[in-house]
Formats: sequence, structure tokens, C-alpha cells
Amino acid sequence: MDDLAESVGTWCSLSDPAVVELAAGGDVDFVVVDTEHTPMGLETVADCLRAAAAGGCPAVARVPWNDPVRIKRLLDLGPEGLLVPMVDTAAEAREAVAATRYPPAGVRGIAAARAADYGRFFERYVESTHRELTVAVQVESETAVDNAADIAAVDGVDALFVGPADLSAALGCFGDHDAAAFRAAVETVLAAGAAADVPVGTLGTTPAELRSLGELGFDFLVAGADFAHLVEGQRRAVGAAADVL
Repeated sequence: MDDLAESVGTWCSLSDPAVVELAAGGDVDFVVVDTEHTPMGLETVADCLRAAAAGGCPAVARVPWNDPVRIKRLLDLGPEGLLVPMVDTAAEAREAVAATRYPPAGVRGIAAARAADYGRFFERYVESTHRELTVAVQVESETAVDNAADIAAVDGVDALFVGPADLSAALGCFGDHDAAAFRAAVETVLAAGAAADVPVGTLGTTPAELRSLGELGFDFLVAGADFAHLVEGQRRAVGAAADVL
């Protein structure tokens, strides 16, 4: 993927590749396929990545945890980016990066999977292409905020991603993006990213959230999630119908 700075993505959690296909055609720079808080199996993720590719849109897969086996299995499917949740320290960030790299630079197991076009360019993928993956790590706790500068400085970390729900909950102000503690934490993370020349992004599920979060100075944004679009669209439609009955 290209630099995430000034890009706009969207979030996909529903277990249907058609949703990703629809999202990929919606004038976004990337789609996030979430496997942390969804029931998606690897077969579904693979089909979601194919749907994104059919729309010419890069896909970022969010791994369930910073675990080399889970990361390996997702990367073999061939996403253009990886999003790793709950990274609290530079050591954990280095572990995440190592899980994406083949030896001797990392610990990822080698296989001629979809990512290497099923072996058609296996040697080239192992030698160099796998390093083109964009690696983003999530800042979601007070500890992560305190260590943001060290995390951003880790070689191979391409972006930081503030998880607004988890971080605000950890700070005792769940969902309140105007709270002083949340804004101060975001400022710390943004400063860390700027110092390391690493873009910092976040997710907003409504236009109001995106405006308020965007005003804090984030470098890239994920604009809404599939389930939120469905809930809001249904609310508007049902409300319109009720108004005329």
C-alpha cells in the first residue's frame, strides 16, 4: 500500500464478501476486513480480499491478536496491510513486525500461498515482496499512549491507529471524544507519530464523529463501518415511513 497519510478507508465486519465488494467501490482508499470482533473464518476473509481486489481497492486485515500464528495465516491470504490490536510497548510492536517478516529478519513461516500467487512468484515474494506490506499497530490503552513514541520509532511500523472505543474506555471517558483525557492522549500519539514520520489514524462511525476526530489532527481516517451504515440507513428509512403513515 501507499502511504496512509491523507487517505480515507472504511470498515467491514459483516461476514459477506459482497459487503466488501460494495465498500471497495465506494470511492475509498482502502477497506479494513476485521477478524478481531467478527465471526469471520479464513475462507471468508480470503473471499473478502478477492472482493476488494476485484474493486481495485487495497485491503487491510485486522488480526484478532498480536500472535505470530494468527498473523501468518492472515498474511498468507494476501492482504495489502495488517492492523494489529492492543500493542502497548515497543517490544510488542517489534514482535508484530517480526511476525510479518521472513527469516532472518523475522519469524514468519514460509508457504506458497495466495499471497505469493500460489507459488507463481514464490522466490520473489519471499525475497522482497512480502516486505511491501503496510503494518499498522493500535494504540488502545494508557500504557500504549505512554509508550507511543517508542512504538512509532520501531522499524517496520508504518502507521499508528488509535482505537477510540478502547482508549476512551481505558481513560474513563468511554465515547467522549471531547474529554480532556482523551484529547490529551490523542495529542501525545499524534506528536509521537509526527516525530517518527509515521501517520496516525482512527475510526469514526458517524459524520459527526469523523468531524470531531478529524479536527484533532489525524493523518488518515476510517469512515464508518458496514453495520453502522446499515443501522443508520434503516433508522432513516423506517423513520421516513413512519412519518407518512
